[in-house]
Amino acid sequence: MTPESHNLPLKRAEKGVWISIFSYIAIACLKTGVGFIFNSKALLADGLNNFTDVVSSVTVLLGLKIAQRPSDENHPYGHWKFETIASLITSFIMAFIGLQLLTNVIKSILSGDHPGRFNLLTISVAFLSAIALFLVYLHNSKLAKSVNSKGLMAASKDNLNDSLTSITTAIALIAANYGFGWIDSAMALLVSLIILKAAVSIFREAVFELSDGFDQDDLDQYITLIMNHDGVSHVDSIKARYYGANIYVDTTISVNPSLTVKESHKITEDIEDELKARYHVAFIDIHVEPDDIPDANRSASATASLNEHHDQHSKK
Repeated sequence: MTPESHNLPLKRAEKGVWISIFSYIAIACLKTGVGFIFNSKALLADGLNNFTDVVSSVTVLLGLKIAQRPSDENHPYGHWKFETIASLITSFIMAFIGLQLLTNVIKSILSGDHPGRFNLLTISVAFLSAIALFLVYLHNSKLAKSVNSKGLMAASKDNLNDSLTSITTAIALIAANYGFGWIDSAMALLVSLIILKAAVSIFREAVFELSDGFDQDDLDQYITLIMNHDGVSHVDSIKARYYGANIYVDTTISVNPSLTVKESHKITEDIEDELKARYHVAFIDIHVEPDDIPDANRSASATASLNEHHDQHSKK
């Protein structure tokens, strides 16, 4: 697969990010403007949350663009991880905004500064924002699945979270409209906690990938797939890591020593094709070793190898 073909999913993912950016700008301006005019802390908090999403989306967009650069002397594996670095930066931005908002809300609650009644406009803005963001979520989640973009999928989940947050804000405004003004401050506090929770989640995922962490359950699925190929008796070792939306797999397998070089190579090609088709693994390096186990014991040995791998994982 050529670098250009690898970049096609990233280019399509960019379109989803642009939709998020324009949507968040419009919604954030509307919410903060109406929230300021009618002194709604919940609507202001929700609007500020959407402004952080604008910054986050722009950061992700820059990461996607840099990730498409071809490999060079200093980056022989390409620039794929810049998408993950962008996510890490986004988590810091969100954490800063969330802490600032949390501090302001707590001060407001302690001072007893609760707003009075609200008109229908503030409630309508919150509900319409929730509907708009949910539509953005539907579009981006569908696009993310079609291009297998983890970054865009994370962005679509953020769209859904913001839609739910807007609904929560609308409920708070309705309650405030009936005289329960303290609920508005409580919902603003909830929104700040949602921002901080999202920041921590993005930070943990980004650090996990940048430190070459990989889901053990996915590795077990790869092992099962490899062991199902005739001629493979052992998966001696297997490692995988993320490069942005791409997955790199390095594995060593043992095969029947009576196989020719051409036959062994055909097995590795079949494994590569199936890993790419079923699990979207972009780059695969398979090293082949001969196995001197008799044919009669080969199936039992393969099962024992897989069981041993599971046992080692369960002890960790």
